Amino acid sequence: MGNIAFIGLGNMGNPMAANLVKAGLSVSGFDLVQDNLDEARSAGVTIADSGRQAVEGAGIVITMLPAGAHVVSVYSELVPAADPGTLFIDCSTIDVESARRAHKLAADHQMLSVDAPVSGGVGGAAAGTLTFMAGGSKEAFEQAEPILDPMAGRIVHCGDAAAGQAAKICNNMILGISMIGVGEAFVLAEKLGLSHQALFDVASTSSGQCWSINTYCPVPGPVPTSPANNDYKPGFAAALMLKDLKLAQEAAQSSGAVTPLGASAMQLYALFNAAGGEATDFSGIINFLRGQVKKDE
Repeated sequence: MGNIAFIGLGNMGNPMAANLVKAGLSVSGFDLVQDNLDEARSAGVTIADSGRQAVEGAGIVITMLPAGAHVVSVYSELVPAADPGTLFIDCSTIDVESARRAHKLAADHQMLSVDAPVSGGVGGAAAGTLTFMAGGSKEAFEQAEPILDPMAGRIVHCGDAAAGQAAKICNNMILGISMIGVGEAFVLAEKLGLSHQALFDVASTSSGQCWSINTYCPVPGPVPTSPANNDYKPGFAAALMLKDLKLAQEAAQSSGAVTPLGASAMQLYALFNAAGGEATDFSGIINFLRGQVKKDE
């Protein structure tokens, strides 16, 4: 299987790399933040002085970075420095065009590559239960799948280059829209004197059921594990939801797709973030819908 270089050891990258180490794999990591390096070292990751050093002798390079520009920059530097036949796997959530550019950089140097963004948040990363949405050739996916397995609960091959990113932004557009709809319904129920539990008992077992209510209900009580029961501390922060909704709108505009609900969801999450909600869980938008989030809080 070969050594693994892991570039980007932040909130998601560190537990992902740790699970690779737990699976008995040799991982060399690099990040620009010293605290991230210290945490990775404590999990058994060998710390490199640079990205180039991390990829020396690696058969697989995994990246988990904030944005498309970072991925393209890292690929531009590391793909030419990697050994022939190195497999590149990008697990970042980025725009489709940047994902395609990263794939092309790899292909230009005869390297296989996979875009494999994830769903499941920090909790899923720590538990090794992430869902990976993979894009790339069949050959690249077959090589990537056993590498992803120690970090995964589910791995889906979505199609060719950038198909994983396309699936991720479409999924999260659905999620953003549905959470607003669920939040609006609970706010309306409150105004009408209907209890949270009564609405949940009806909607979660009838035509209103969806992940945003059944698994991640945005009010305290009905789903004890939801962030609503922990002061909306993020599993998935509102700032990240806004990022993904913006990526979806960029893709919609470039492809000519009509997504009015996606556009509205992006606008509402932008307002929620601007009002001080960016560091709270995205389900906390229900408080914005109630008029309870203020910028000075």
